Amino acid sequence: MRAVLVTNPGDLVVADIARPTPGPYQALVKTEVAALCNSTDSKLIDGHFPGLDRYPLVLGHENAGIVCEVGPKVRSFKPGDRVIGAMVFNFEEPELASGWGGFCEYTLVHDHDAMVADGVADAEHGWFESFEIQRRVDADIPPEEAALLCTWREVYGGIGDFNLTPKDKVLIFGAGPVGLSFVRFCKLLGMRWVGLVDPLQHKRERARAMGADAVFAPDEFKAEAAKLAGSLDAVIDAVGNAGDHHYMRYAPCRSGWAVRSALRRARRAGLDAVQSQRPLQHGEQTTSQFRSHHGRDPLVGVNAKPPEPRCADGYARDNLASQFVTHTFLWNRSARRVRGGPLGWRSSRRA
Repeated sequence: MRAVLVTNPGDLVVADIARPTPGPYQALVKTEVAALCNSTDSKLIDGHFPGLDRYPLVLGHENAGIVCEVGPKVRSFKPGDRVIGAMVFNFEEPELASGWGGFCEYTLVHDHDAMVADGVADAEHGWFESFEIQRRVDADIPPEEAALLCTWREVYGGIGDFNLTPKDKVLIFGAGPVGLSFVRFCKLLGMRWVGLVDPLQHKRERARAMGADAVFAPDEFKAEAAKLAGSLDAVIDAVGNAGDHHYMRYAPCRSGWAVRSALRRARRAGLDAVQSQRPLQHGEQTTSQFRSHHGRDPLVGVNAKPPEPRCADGYARDNLASQFVTHTFLWNRSARRVRGGPLGWRSSRRA
């Protein structure tokens, strides 16, 4: 099968590797769409992702595909199901490392629910927490939109972890896919006021179109911080990139460090802040990092929980996916340094 590999930092190729064989609790998935994560995938390509420094590695973690084969103990998936979040952690080629391995023609999903029911959802039996987010989606959700659920469920789960309610006023730093998702879902869930800070005018305009009550350039926020003091319930860092140090001089909230600086200013002005720096501990009400949220999905509903109706209705009414996908293209046209023949799936780049 074909797969997208980073052979060395900065070098991206399309290569033929062995197709994975599903184990007892796994299902084999034919990839339909793979979505580029501007943050994680870029760091893996450039060699800057913490803890993943072995090359060549197989890229990708956001995708959608169709189940074509299931292992003997799988109960949650059947051939023909559309699923999201399939990955490959181990390859027959021992030299290959996994950058989650989602950019392969064939990938694997794991039946988390069956593993739990059989008492084998633990490290001893190869269980990993990402198995919880590998889920079936309804057939009427197109693959390009299904792939976006990888981001949307994290945002939706974060809103729950942050204990945000409709009465709250929320300020968001950053208008990338995560920040814009926070804007739209907060408004769909009825938040009283949602503001956003971003240095780029076209992104501020997009946030406005998605329902933000107010948008600020960084310098404007400095002037508004005192006015907002005491009125906000949460400030959310949706940037999380501490590497772009040079932006600090020109666009104070472009980098994670600058956002932290801005949040310190917010705290001095009397604002509470929720910041993406470390995992939320049970019962903790201080700064936190939203993670992959297994039991919460705004459109699909998992673990016997129904979809969130306000988000599902807004998704259908607003054609929400069209506001996030900027390009759809064949992989053989995706990068000047990609070598190899054409791939049989499309790639959607998130805004």
